[in-house]
Amino acid sequence: MTYEQVKSLKSEDFKRLCGVRPDTFNEMLEVVRSLHRTKQKTGRPGKLSLEDQLLMTLEYWREYRT
Repeated sequence: MTYEQVKSLKSEDFKRLCGVRPDTFNEMLEVVRSLHRTKQKTGRPGKLSLEDQLLMTLEYWREYRT
């Protein structure tokens, strides 16, 4: 699922999916964005947006898919 599909979920469903509430997710996203701005750009650009990268990481940590 992409962030565009998930952002319209209710707060409880969002937390069930990735383990954090939407307001916590937005705070985490701001921290990631601030670090991303200061990072030196090298290599190929990513295909996923920062929102999708963070969501995928949280889903992985939540469910620990193997």
